[in-house]
Amino acid sequence: MGIGDRFGLQGIYQLQAFEKALQAGVEITPVWNKSNREHTIVHSAPDDVRTEADHAVKERKWRKDYFVDADHINNSNVEKFLDSSDFFTLDVADFIGKPAQEKDIAAFLYFFKKYQGSLMVPGIAWPFEITEKALQEIAGKYLFAVKEAAAIYRTIENKKGKDNFIAEVSMDEVNNPQTPIELFFIMGALAMEKVSFSTIAPKFTGRFNKGVDYVGDIKTFAKEFEEDILVIDFAVKEFSLEPGPKLSVHSGSDKFSLYPEIARIMRQYNKGIHLKTAGTTWLEEVTGLAMAGGDALELAKGIYAKAYQRRADLCAPYASVIDINPSRLPSPETVHAWNADKFAHSLRHVPGHPDFNPDLRQLIHVGYKIAAEYGSVYLNALLVNADLVGSQVFENLYERHIRRIFL
Repeated sequence: MGIGDRFGLQGIYQLQAFEKALQAGVEITPVWNKSNREHTIVHSAPDDVRTEADHAVKERKWRKDYFVDADHINNSNVEKFLDSSDFFTLDVADFIGKPAQEKDIAAFLYFFKKYQGSLMVPGIAWPFEITEKALQEIAGKYLFAVKEAAAIYRTIENKKGKDNFIAEVSMDEVNNPQTPIELFFIMGALAMEKVSFSTIAPKFTGRFNKGVDYVGDIKTFAKEFEEDILVIDFAVKEFSLEPGPKLSVHSGSDKFSLYPEIARIMRQYNKGIHLKTAGTTWLEEVTGLAMAGGDALELAKGIYAKAYQRRADLCAPYASVIDINPSRLPSPETVHAWNADKFAHSLRHVPGHPDFNPDLRQLIHVGYKIAAEYGSVYLNALLVNADLVGSQVFENLYERHIRRIFL
């Protein structure tokens, strides 16, 4: 389970959620993740994430596995993560659709020629019709991205050694989802390139907006998710992918309406998954500050006011994973008049609560740059109110995420 922590102060409280899950009989491996973009915005470094994770593990005497993820990296920035990370999310979304070399396409078509015709995947009742044209289209769309994943993988492998890190291939931050059969051939192409990956993150049908619930047809998602699970099993056998990779759900934070279906399918097929959450820890920090009242509440209001004024710039990098209706954002003047409970209830994601405002939550989600600009003022507020803030982080991670999907 991916657990981002923008400002690096909540590791102990996050780990307590995994301890409680372990006490309930479920072992979940925490993966502290932070992207190059996030490091740039908050002026941190990859070593800081390693320090936080190691400190939390030492303080809580955690004896199980844990990892530090170089989140959404590519060949332009992977070098800075090599020493401190042991989990690497190879983000190739930007390379989908770019043309591969003709010789590489020819090799792809030759390698997968035997799958042309009616392809039956065990557990799926209908065949996938595979034509040469379909294979050409898949190669044209994804092969360059696979080659890029292989190049990043080789950089990491050359530094760390083949068995000393975990790789995930990520294709989720794009507009169009990959179909289950596309996923099969993408995995095959990764096998051709000898990329050993432990998780794979496709783009699913529907909207996976940051920090709020799923928008789309739940039955369609469940069908797609189940087929992906079956296709991965089939690909593992066909391409000798051992150990078999897990399906990864990115922007998995707060997808409460999907969790029952994900849990059902996991249990039906006895499969694990990788659920990536990230920015919700930062949101719980702001919730905790609001609950503290006084100067902390005023700081939370100030963060919202600045985010409201700068929302176009803050939202632009996240356009594919947020969906904010400006007409539903309260004005800073309105928010200034709120008491602690009103602010906290507006931000905290409790489905059905009359005050919850998903547009406000998404705006603050992308507004962590504002908190970074407050610098020590923000960090000191977290330290002064550490237990209250930490209780919100723990409750969100355990009660609203781990319990709903894993227990």
